[in-house]
Amino acid sequence: MKPAKLQTICNDHSLDNTLRRIAEKVMEGTRITPEEGLYLYEHGPLGFVGALANYMREQRHGDNTYFNRNFHIEPTNVCIYDCKFCSYSRRIKKREDGWELSMDQIMEQVKQYDGQPITEVHIVGGVLPQYDLEFYTELFRRIKAHRPDLHIKALTPVEYHYIFKKAKVSYEQGMQMMKEAGLDSIPGGGAEIFDSEIRKKICADKCTAAQWLQIHEIWHRMGGRSNATMLYGHIEAYHHRIDHMERLRQLQDRTGGFQTFIPLKFRNKDNQMAHIPEVSVIEDLRNYAISRIYLDNFPHIKAYWPMIGRQVAQLSLAFGVDDIDGTIDDTTKIYSMAGAEEQHPAMSTEELVQLIRRVGRRPLERDTLYHIIKDYTDYQFDSDKEIRGYISLPVIGKN
Repeated sequence: MKPAKLQTICNDHSLDNTLRRIAEKVMEGTRITPEEGLYLYEHGPLGFVGALANYMREQRHGDNTYFNRNFHIEPTNVCIYDCKFCSYSRRIKKREDGWELSMDQIMEQVKQYDGQPITEVHIVGGVLPQYDLEFYTELFRRIKAHRPDLHIKALTPVEYHYIFKKAKVSYEQGMQMMKEAGLDSIPGGGAEIFDSEIRKKICADKCTAAQWLQIHEIWHRMGGRSNATMLYGHIEAYHHRIDHMERLRQLQDRTGGFQTFIPLKFRNKDNQMAHIPEVSVIEDLRNYAISRIYLDNFPHIKAYWPMIGRQVAQLSLAFGVDDIDGTIDDTTKIYSMAGAEEQHPAMSTEELVQLIRRVGRRPLERDTLYHIIKDYTDYQFDSDKEIRGYISLPVIGKN
């Protein structure tokens, strides 16, 4: 039986036949086509796509909304690549404006969280010759030796492609070596937009879409899990977004290895695409909703709150989103340097829980693989130590 709101939508005579047909397919659990996905972008009203996405979200997760306790390590923001949208990296000729952490400095950051209920370390950064296969396999081993239970989610295909090419090993050999060293999962970064013409304009010198997808497929076939992203709101058109998600959907059909899709909003501060205006919050919400509808084989859709801000993250929970990432603890600069809403992204566990509760959802702390650690639905916070779940610490080597 259809929920009353969706029944009303399907009977709305102001909607055309195509939109009503799409609504019926969503209700029946039938996959929409690329043409229908494009039609949603071009003609779907916000309330309409939001209702469909929320239906799919609640069919899968009810009111469950997931978060984790994590921190980020960014070994360097100096990079050999020249991505036009990037406000974070510094080219080698301007490396004095950036940071390059040693392995000991990275391990010092890891040790700052000893004794705290953090479950994940997220490691990504710029691409430089010294951060090679030997460096990262040794780093992963040292992290695991120090804290075996800490989940290592690390490096994008952009980094792996360079590392393996430099080491003269195949993707399969390289990923096996990373796994043996302690790699647990792969984040979703570096995907940007898969269309080759768009990539030539915004990130011509990094790995191709085919290489990005190949590395994830190899990792999935090794039993690993990963995430996927899409950078939206710049020079791409709607059909580029659908093409991007269609390639992800096809890979997920083959492997089932993706856990989460994270749409990443283009921010225009201090980069080579600063002349391009950012899209509106309405477009953000429409994009979350259509992502949920289109990627029917992805378990989770995540809104990365440090990028879009807390209020929009709350709104997104009614537009198909069921995950809002983690506590972060002000350990990432990638989006704050690009003008994101959160210049110092850190939320305590209580703040995250209350953010979710205020919109009538059920806050669940998870680990990286979505095993439930704690249900905070009725939890009462009464101790500062218990509330925060982390402490504020300086980030070594960052300006």
